[in-house]
Amino acid sequence: METLTSEGKHGIQWTVQNQLDDLDLADDLTLLSHTYEQTQIKTASVAAVSASIGLIIHKGKTKVLKYTRKNNPITLDGETLEEGESFTYLGSIIDEQGGSDADVKARIGKARIAFLQLKNIWNSKQLSTNIKVTIFNTNDKTVSSTMRS
Repeated sequence: METLTSEGKHGIQWTVQNQLDDLDLADDLTLLSHTYEQTQIKTASVAAVSASIGLIIHKGKTKVLKYTRKNNPITLDGETLEEGESFTYLGSIIDEQGGSDADVKARIGKARIAFLQLKNIWNSKQLSTNIKVTIFNTNDKTVSSTMRS
């Protein structure tokens, strides 16, 4: 990524003094740009640098998320990359609206499912309230905190 970002500022303003050009972890990469041109340049640069060390970008798994309705397709080796309405990065949903509504709804849904899976415990007359609270604290709170990270 250093090779890609060494040519100047092409990311988004993160703080007053810092620019955010990409998000990457293991084999997942998210490129951030303000313009179509910057996105196309970054995509081509990542592909070229990757190819130079024997890595290939899987075009079928590569998606473009745009916050604009302009019809400028991003291409890689002459092929148009698919546009998506959202993607999940490190467990968080990022959508074309730029908000967190979809992510919050998904996390609430996961917490609800975890809670409902223990319905028999919550309805049990044989378990005390203290035991139910202990189970809640060790299970549902774990799911909730895992979703936060």
